[in-house]
Amino acid sequence: MRKFVCAVVSLGLLAVMGYSGARLWRLDEEIKAERSLHTQLLREKPAPEEPEDPLAQLRAQNPDIVGWITVPYTNIDYPIVQARDNDYYLRRDLNGEYATPGTIFMDCRCAPDGADYSILYGHNMKSGSMFGTLKRFGEKAFFDAHPDARLLLADGWHGLEFFAFLVVRANDGVIYGVPRSPGFFADVRARARHARAIALGEGDRVVALSTCSYEFNGARMVLLGKMTGTLS
Repeated sequence: MRKFVCAVVSLGLLAVMGYSGARLWRLDEEIKAERSLHTQLLREKPAPEEPEDPLAQLRAQNPDIVGWITVPYTNIDYPIVQARDNDYYLRRDLNGEYATPGTIFMDCRCAPDGADYSILYGHNMKSGSMFGTLKRFGEKAFFDAHPDARLLLADGWHGLEFFAFLVVRANDGVIYGVPRSPGFFADVRARARHARAIALGEGDRVVALSTCSYEFNGARMVLLGKMTGTLS
């Protein structure tokens, strides 16, 4: 009887190890596929001098593409999609195929032209892909040294000037409220871990980059930027 129990336990352990190994292998293959697709996309990244519709070529591949986000000194350099809901691209790549890394996407409630407030979501991947390097802004020295990014929308490339980094709950009504609340900037200043003193007004267009944090259950890290004029 004892030998039988030991055999059953051993088979159970082997099954668990086999399942875990298969999951790790699949994740590794998905990460490799994401890197390959990302490399290909970077070759097609619209230049600042692109003609009237800089997203036309990318939209021919996927009409859900609404922009591109580039954050220097991170791995964030991706097209942005927007679907009818906020679930579709959580685990899908740009081709609509299942992929654990997902795709950078804009909140479905936001205007795709970046009017008022845009929230961009991406997974905090351990490989450093998607928004996996957003955590660097949690270090004050990095936040202070890297204030700028670039955002492409249908009307061209815009500058982004980062003004705050926060860690909030996933159900935070101010950060994840669309449209932006009237007291938005005052609330952000009061709660920001790091902030930059720049001029902010109710008419400014704001972009939030959001990903998971593991400081507490349901935590999210958020980097906020003010959109500036189009770049030549």
